[in-house]
Amino acid sequence: MVQSFAAPAHRHWRLVLIAMLLMLHLAATNDVQQWWSRSFMVAHFGLFILWQPFLRGEQRLSAVHLLLIACFSIVLFTMLNWWLMLLWIVALSGILGGKVFQFEARWLKVFHLIALAYLVILLLVWVVPHVVGATALPADLAQIVRYGLPMVFLVMAVLPLETAATQHPQVVDFFYSIFVSLLLIVLVLGSLAFMTLGKEQYLPALVQTMLAIALTLLLLSWVWNPRAGFSGLGMIFSRYLLSVGLPFEQWLHYLAELSQREPDPQRFLDESFVSMSKLPLLLGGAWKSPSGGGEFGKPGPNQAEFHDPQLSITLYTGFRLSPTLVWHFNLLTQLLREFYIAKIREQKLQQQSYVQAVHQTGARLTHDVKNILQSLNALCSAADRDGGAESPELTALMRRQLPQISQRLAQSLDKLKRPQHENGQFVLASVWWRNLQRNYQHSRVEFTPAALERDRPVPKGLFDSVADNLLQNALQKRGAQPELKIVAGLALGTGVEFTVCDNGAAVPAAMLRELLRAPVPSDSGLGIGLFQAAEQAISQGYTLALSANRDGTVCFALTANAAAFTAAPDTVDSRP
Repeated sequence: MVQSFAAPAHRHWRLVLIAMLLMLHLAATNDVQQWWSRSFMVAHFGLFILWQPFLRGEQRLSAVHLLLIACFSIVLFTMLNWWLMLLWIVALSGILGGKVFQFEARWLKVFHLIALAYLVILLLVWVVPHVVGATALPADLAQIVRYGLPMVFLVMAVLPLETAATQHPQVVDFFYSIFVSLLLIVLVLGSLAFMTLGKEQYLPALVQTMLAIALTLLLLSWVWNPRAGFSGLGMIFSRYLLSVGLPFEQWLHYLAELSQREPDPQRFLDESFVSMSKLPLLLGGAWKSPSGGGEFGKPGPNQAEFHDPQLSITLYTGFRLSPTLVWHFNLLTQLLREFYIAKIREQKLQQQSYVQAVHQTGARLTHDVKNILQSLNALCSAADRDGGAESPELTALMRRQLPQISQRLAQSLDKLKRPQHENGQFVLASVWWRNLQRNYQHSRVEFTPAALERDRPVPKGLFDSVADNLLQNALQKRGAQPELKIVAGLALGTGVEFTVCDNGAAVPAAMLRELLRAPVPSDSGLGIGLFQAAEQAISQGYTLALSANRDGTVCFALTANAAAFTAAPDTVDSRP
């Protein structure tokens, strides 16, 4: 039967609340010893069951619930008195007071404030005087309470309530409910104390109690937030709620320090759980991750589980944790989980960085070996042209080129053993320029006179790699354009600039976006070799760029910024 009325009561909750208060008014303004007054009180309780915000209206009541409702109804009908009426109104005021602060809609809050004000007025002006046996109320005041006070029900009936806000489930703030109830109890007991100790009448005692409570609340509000350079009790209370008996801040501070000094994820977890086992509420726990698991402390009769695909944690306690403590431990485990995931990501990034360094080093070595192979092919071609005859020019060429090829192979093997960015060996720009001309003297490459205002050291490995890539790409381009003219130049003044130009076709527009920024698939070069050379140049403070790109003029330029140009080299090789 109760369930059949649940849906209409939910839709017309305003009328149910007004009817509930009206039944309470009829029961309180008549003699509570009469049967009709008690009948009104039982009807009021029935309407309260329909309105109550604790159980959902569609929930089926169990036999225990029905038994409790029947027992309370019998108590109201057989034992109703002014003390029971006082306690019931205080409890009902607490419930309404706990609902008022949950609404953001303006008129809905006003509606519940009017209902709360009605209960407080009825309690202080009508019920408490009957409880304390005070002198009968003045006739005019009694008439106002009996017939004038119900006018608030008409105001509540015509208020324009927000319908959207009433669709949400009813919620009662337990803290505010307790506060309102205790405040009313203090007001009643304070009035009784002034009447007993001060021999005061009820109304003067009530006024004095209200003034005392007002001054106390004013003092507490000032102490809570002094606004005079002091944090006040509000900050202390907030810190207490954050800690809730746990060394919360200390553990977070330790966790942050441990995260900075311990890079290994597993050791980080082990030390974190060892420190967590020192929390006073914990007996021990267990954890499990995709890479393993472990335990700390000892098992307990109660446990709280926090599951996550990356890290699942079970905590053992000596007693059942309250919802607040579960929330705090959940926050602790989430922070620990985030630190752990960050450690795993950091480890993966280190591995990826190493793999990337190996990949880049391998790509550079591939082009180094390719360039060395081309140099050997050039020597073999020169030897074939001489037909096996003794030639002083060929012998001199071999003596110059073979040591350089051997040195470049040794440097390539050294890079393979240590895959990392290196500044390498420095050589005077004039020496490097002469060596480059000798290496490509049979390749029909035109070398312009070097504009060397002052001779400065340059990184030999970088310039060799860039020069070989640019010149070899240009020579491959000549295979498709036999009349291609290749010009290399070096200028050294306030800065350094090495250029390689040709008079062939421009680089296609579709290739420009990724050229020198990523590997470019191409059958004629200009792909991964230039990308690796550009990355190597950036790592040493240089810039490799396409300075001109139009048909008849295609130029690549290697330039240095001021910091790289003025940096002191490790060693300078001045050998020819």
